[in-house]
Amino acid sequence: MVFLSRIYTKSGDGGETGLGDGSRVPKDAARVEAYGEVDELNSVLGLVTANCPDCPESKLLRVIQNDLFDVGADLCVPQADGEGSGKALRVVPAQYERLEWAIDRLNEGLQPLRSFILPGGTPAAAWLHLARTVCRRAERAVVTLQRTEQVNTHALIYLNRLSDFLFVLARVTNDGGKGDVLWVPGASREG
Repeated sequence: MVFLSRIYTKSGDGGETGLGDGSRVPKDAARVEAYGEVDELNSVLGLVTANCPDCPESKLLRVIQNDLFDVGADLCVPQADGEGSGKALRVVPAQYERLEWAIDRLNEGLQPLRSFILPGGTPAAAWLHLARTVCRRAERAVVTLQRTEQVNTHALIYLNRLSDFLFVLARVTNDGGKGDVLWVPGASREG
């Protein structure tokens, strides 16, 4: 599927890049922006697993990283009208359903929220909150792309579920929510 014998090709020196279907687009095209954001998210999850090897759900995080390559591959190949099954790698419901099951399982042990949570707590939770915000940015980039081009809806749903999963996992990592840093509205308004 992938064979890279040379890393630089010079084909992008003019500000264009190749999509998965062979077409060329500007490097700042909405499609490139969307899968670039997904790539950044994957890198942040790599930092989570590298810096916090004891993070709960570390095996699932590796599965998610693989899924994110699927999301990127999906976004990299424009969806054709009437595209037949198997023509391109596309995200499928089973991928985000796995996240839904994990969210439900992990959320069972958490107390309901009574305040918004500030990113922080343990190092792993802080990294997970960063991943969550990058995931939301990737999701927004896909929504922007969807305004002008056809996009596999399952890729967008996957990113939406993933940001929820990362939020819940950050709470779990903060000692089951006991170490969450809570927002105190207006706490610093008066000296």
